[in-house]
Amino acid sequence: MLSDQDRIFTNLYNQGDWGLEGALKRGSWSQTKSFIDKGRDWITEEVKSSGLRGRGGAGFPTGLKWSFMPKVSDGRPHYLVVNADESEPGTCKDREIMRHDPHHLVEGCLLAGRAMDAHHAYIYVRGEFVREREALQAAVDQAYDANLIGKNNVHGWDFDIIVHHGAGAYICGEETALLESLEGKKGQPRLKPPFPAGMGLYGCPTTVNNVESIAVVPEILRRGGSWFAGLGRENNTGSKLFCVSGHVNTPATFEEEMGITFGELIDKHCGGIRGGWDNLLAVIPGGSSVPCVPGDKMRDAIMDFDGLREVGSSLGTAAVIVMDKSTDIIAAIARLSYFYKHESCGQCTPCREGTGWMYRVMERMVRGEAQKREIDMLFEVTKQVEGHTICALGDAAAWPIQGLIKNFRPVIEERIDQYTHNAKADGAVPSIAAE
Repeated sequence: MLSDQDRIFTNLYNQGDWGLEGALKRGSWSQTKSFIDKGRDWITEEVKSSGLRGRGGAGFPTGLKWSFMPKVSDGRPHYLVVNADESEPGTCKDREIMRHDPHHLVEGCLLAGRAMDAHHAYIYVRGEFVREREALQAAVDQAYDANLIGKNNVHGWDFDIIVHHGAGAYICGEETALLESLEGKKGQPRLKPPFPAGMGLYGCPTTVNNVESIAVVPEILRRGGSWFAGLGRENNTGSKLFCVSGHVNTPATFEEEMGITFGELIDKHCGGIRGGWDNLLAVIPGGSSVPCVPGDKMRDAIMDFDGLREVGSSLGTAAVIVMDKSTDIIAAIARLSYFYKHESCGQCTPCREGTGWMYRVMERMVRGEAQKREIDMLFEVTKQVEGHTICALGDAAAWPIQGLIKNFRPVIEERIDQYTHNAKADGAVPSIAAE
């Protein structure tokens, strides 16, 4: 478990001043110039040695991603783009950084910008995040007023930060759709290659990182990559913000060490499962796009990238959705299916047609108005959607349904049997329910 001295986000609950004065007292903006002076290679190597993996869901090594940026300028400017379009259902960590610890992000942008020879950063904020954007913009303004960023700033690296407010589209959380939206176009994913590091924003080299990924960089540099690498397990290092919602006694967002077990996480920070551990039905451990896991497999599950893969799911954004035995698990997954159908940009045929088809089948399964053979048919359709779209929204729509079928097939079959029994009792058996 994470000790207090190893915490990065020390104002997560807004117990102190979120502004510049409070941030300075907590240690932000210290030694920043010395890090800038050490140059891009030193910063990148330190982040690499920390083992930091992207906190936006994919878990790609952050330092490695930075190293893809061209080292020799061809005359085009380099850009850092921060993805603050936090729209994954159940995920509510980045908003706490922007509201209560925004200077971690502002300072992180400057240091990450130096690591990729960028003089401009764009922070793309989710449309619904009004107060978060206001707090972040205030922190950026404070940094400008104190000459911490901007032209001829005290750190010796000219750097501008632009806070951009989106219009509230989930698809704009995908990095290339985000770049399209920033350019004033319809937010739809681009085909890759070319990758953003070669041709991103305005056709220039660009790196897109999650808010949390950038916000932890200053403390990694201050304490050393080896400190961060010493937390958690190999290939799953550091601390992480977890956001737990659903049927726990105390839903919360908190920072914890990677590699903690789910049971320790819930008992320490959330007051246990509502109704006790025997009442746990299922957990979605990494945001709505990852497969759900039966409750009896979760208590000892290790909460990191590799640990959750072992139980058939993913860490994702570490947004933990807890469901007790009062939950209609079929209806819960059907509701997620509706979300992905609604948020599909419609560019790819498998996603445009498949998400709607999957939702309509799920809607019937909620009522039991399906045939058992449709369960396998639905699973096969998810496989035809998964991996066959430009971006990962198709995967995100498919995985929750796959998790439901793999882990709760008897519940679906029982619902169908019950509907058929009731229909027979009423004297009319619709053909859709007949085997």
